[in-house]
Amino acid sequence: MKHRMAHRLRSPSGRGFSLIEMMVALGISAALLTASLAALDTSFKSYQQTSETASTHVVTRIITHRVLTMIRTGQEFAPYPIDVLDAAQNPMFTNNIEFVSAEDEVANTREITRIFVEIDPEATDGTQRLMLTIDEFTDGVLTASETQPLIRGVLDATFTLEYDIGPQLTRATMDITVEASDVGGASLNANWDTPTLRLVASASPRRLEGR
Repeated sequence: MKHRMAHRLRSPSGRGFSLIEMMVALGISAALLTASLAALDTSFKSYQQTSETASTHVVTRIITHRVLTMIRTGQEFAPYPIDVLDAAQNPMFTNNIEFVSAEDEVANTREITRIFVEIDPEATDGTQRLMLTIDEFTDGVLTASETQPLIRGVLDATFTLEYDIGPQLTRATMDITVEASDVGGASLNANWDTPTLRLVASASPRRLEGR
């Protein structure tokens, strides 16, 4: 009997976790999960920010290239200074540019392109959008007109127009600052600074009137 009692005392007794041990384990697990979620959230926001910046950069560069190409092939630019010799007027700083983009003297048709900036009616943050309007004229009468947005999320856009006597445009510089946004329209967390992109590019008309 004594032998069997001693054997029982020496045998390990199976038991579960105590309440304190369970709370410590839960606390450690909660801390690890919180750290993991914070790291994942930071990683996602960083990826989204990079994606939005890259998307905006590509779109803005394409539109800028398109605008500069139209300027190179255009003629009869406006607005222009009253006195091109007045340094206070020339160069001009404006948020729009207008020019003849196509002309057929035989059919007496003319296409006038206007690029301008306006407040975006669909934006809730007061940003602007770069617009394109193409008007077609026949015998001096407007026959067709088309307007479309080029870039949304524009924070600032300025055209610097340098003229020679004529007035003839010698160089146009486009300076545009755009707020980054991806194709899907997702927005960054309000606590994060929204990245911006600024592009500055210049072009000179290939065909100068009277030359």
